[in-house]
Amino acid sequence: MRTLYIECNMGAAGDMLLSAFTELVEDPSEFIARLNSAGIPGVVYTMNKASKCGITGTQIEVSVNGAVEDEHLHEHRHEHHHAGMHDIRHIIDHLNVSDTVKRDAEAVYRIIAEAESHAHGKPITEIHFHEVGTMDAVADVVGVCMAIEELSPDRILSSPVHVGSGTVHCAHGILPVPAPATAYILRDVPIYGGSIKGELCTPTGAALLKYFSDDFGAMPVMIVKNTGYGMGHKDFETANCVRAMLGETEDGHDKVIEFRCNIDDMTGEAIGFASQLLLDKGALDVYTIPVGMKKNRPGILLTCMCREEDRTRMLELIFRHTTTIGIREYICNRYTLRRTIKTVNSNYGELHVKESKGWGVTKVKPEYDELERLSRENDIALSDIKPEI
Repeated sequence: MRTLYIECNMGAAGDMLLSAFTELVEDPSEFIARLNSAGIPGVVYTMNKASKCGITGTQIEVSVNGAVEDEHLHEHRHEHHHAGMHDIRHIIDHLNVSDTVKRDAEAVYRIIAEAESHAHGKPITEIHFHEVGTMDAVADVVGVCMAIEELSPDRILSSPVHVGSGTVHCAHGILPVPAPATAYILRDVPIYGGSIKGELCTPTGAALLKYFSDDFGAMPVMIVKNTGYGMGHKDFETANCVRAMLGETEDGHDKVIEFRCNIDDMTGEAIGFASQLLLDKGALDVYTIPVGMKKNRPGILLTCMCREEDRTRMLELIFRHTTTIGIREYICNRYTLRRTIKTVNSNYGELHVKESKGWGVTKVKPEYDELERLSRENDIALSDIKPEI
């Protein structure tokens, strides 16, 4: 499985991530040219070499109308100019990039806006961004989204994030590190402080990691094909960089729990309700099998598959919503294909298909809901729809 691992031992900022990923693309110079042709108003990308603690890497410089601003400085100047989410969407929607990049960039910015909204206690519609900082951050976000599209990893993993310690100066005063918006974005993400004083992870860096990372943790066993170093602007005793490694890992493999219980005193409707509720609450799969029970009574074997961290919640739900008085637990290895949703054309318009890849195979299948929609809209049989896959 093609895996991208992001090492955040010195945090992450948008320009550092972009710089690291640029070293991984097949032709960095051509990629920079495509960044400059994206059409971000007033923005010019320049690729420079930089060295930190004896390590040489890339430092992408973004100038806006000829001015260069450090992301760590502009990130916290959000309310000095009237550039809100509507303006961000307008900028992104008119860029010369793919629909995938536009969708990803808007989603990343939505994460940032929601965090700022929470931190300042204001609706998202009232959150505004500093003018130069806005274009600089848009350049970083769009650039990273373009790089991810170019690299096309099957899975993206990140290390726990070093956020720094101490305080950071912003327009509102002196705030603790991580800044409130960054801390909000990094909910449910493993983070740590350490002895380095200052802000190592910015809101933009945090949002990009949160949006693209499938999981956070130690580097998996992988055959590394290429390594990229994205250099920060500040100097510390430790090399100030994001390291990104692109390589191959084993295809999808994890451990799951199967809960099973026999039921012979519930109606079909009640079992159906319990099954759907378990799925709604996070079960990976729920299914039933007719079985013969004691005294030749017909019954149902209910099986609920879930992640290990959902064990207690699923047990409580099964006991609460079924009549069982005993549940059996099985720990299973699960091997999966990585699934993504793509939009393709058909003879009756666009529709979504599920693409599953891994273990040396690729499978593509139209989503049933999409086929049903086209069938109803065009008064045709499902078999009449021919997706271009």
